[in-house]
Amino acid sequence: MSGFYHIVTYGCQMNVHDSEKIAGMLKELGYESTQKIEEADIIVFNTCCIRENAENHAYGNIGMLKKLKAANKNLIIAVGGCMPQQIGKADVLHKKFPYVDIIFGTHNLNDFKNLILKKRESKKAVVEIVGGNGDVCEGDNPYRTSYPNAWVNIMYGCDNFCSYCIVPYVRGRERSRQPQNIVAEAKQLIADGYKEITLLGQNVNSYGKGIDGASFPSLLKQIAEIEGKFRLRFMTSHPKDFSEELVKVIASYGKICNNVHLPVQSGSDRILKAMNRRYTSAEYLKKIEILKKYIPDCTVTTDIIVGFPGETEEDFRATMDLVKQVGYSSAFTFVYSPRQGTKAAAMENQVPEEVSKARIMELIELVNSLTRVQSAGYVGKTCEVLCEGYDDKKDMFLGRDEYGRMGYFKCENNPIGQFVNIKVTEANGISLYGKII
Repeated sequence: MSGFYHIVTYGCQMNVHDSEKIAGMLKELGYESTQKIEEADIIVFNTCCIRENAENHAYGNIGMLKKLKAANKNLIIAVGGCMPQQIGKADVLHKKFPYVDIIFGTHNLNDFKNLILKKRESKKAVVEIVGGNGDVCEGDNPYRTSYPNAWVNIMYGCDNFCSYCIVPYVRGRERSRQPQNIVAEAKQLIADGYKEITLLGQNVNSYGKGIDGASFPSLLKQIAEIEGKFRLRFMTSHPKDFSEELVKVIASYGKICNNVHLPVQSGSDRILKAMNRRYTSAEYLKKIEILKKYIPDCTVTTDIIVGFPGETEEDFRATMDLVKQVGYSSAFTFVYSPRQGTKAAAMENQVPEEVSKARIMELIELVNSLTRVQSAGYVGKTCEVLCEGYDDKKDMFLGRDEYGRMGYFKCENNPIGQFVNIKVTEANGISLYGKII
């Protein structure tokens, strides 16, 4: 086979890495990537259903391909990921978009190459959704697109069943990869020249269930001991499993970035209980205290949901107070989005849209003010950034420091993939500007 493919990715970094796996399979079949969707012989939508906006966006983009399909009968359109994995959603997609050729879920992503071959042999649509919890994937060959950064899945699924979250229903229960395979993958990535590795899992802190002697602190330590200059990150951590043992490992290895993503979701104990988060605000703050004890300069980022069913003004104020107390370096903030099949979707006292919008705007302004203050503290200082790319609009190279702050700078040579020191001369919100020294 030969031709061009185009992949449209929605959602989190886990989906980005899933798209790299899909791209790897398409490469094995002889296809090459194109950024022009009208040139593609295969178009893949790797969907997300965590929030309603992402789902609606996918629907809109799939709908726009009807004319393209009519003009090119040989075009293959595939829709996969979390959206089709929801109960009954594959049938909805098939009926709503009869010109879609392949529909597959998260549990049979690794069989995508065979689904293409099956479609080539048949005039009918291929709709295959595997139930259960899915397999543990080893030995895949992703086509990585994020150099010098690399994403590495260490586990799949989630056992937490937060009342607002659809993930356990579309990603299955927790399954961990074998530690020796993860370490071998990391070693190969470093040998191939990658400079930053991010370990991925819905809850990396619970890695190792069902594997004798395996734990996340142990895995992190093994990877941090690999020779070579590189950075090591991980996401996402669940506060209930965030341990002092893990903090000690982070503090012990310079390769592990002193930047932790620890989603709090709410500062109200009443809302946290309704969310089934299984910690209180005091317990969360204790984790922050432990983190700062061992790593005083560690920065923390988070996820926060406003407008959860039953959230009062008092609950929202508790969230605002917690944000001030922690002093997050940045935060992903969301208005609660009901997901069919979750417990929260059936809860009473859904918060009016206008109230949620007012709260999210106030929260965003608070987070941005904290970010601006921290960015201003960089001015006049020197920091090490890993150059990740080039911004055509700014006519500058860009890269992040270990705390995740983006820095822009000019350079006569191409420093992409290299660690460079820049002296910060200006800070603008979340961005830094400086000169190489």
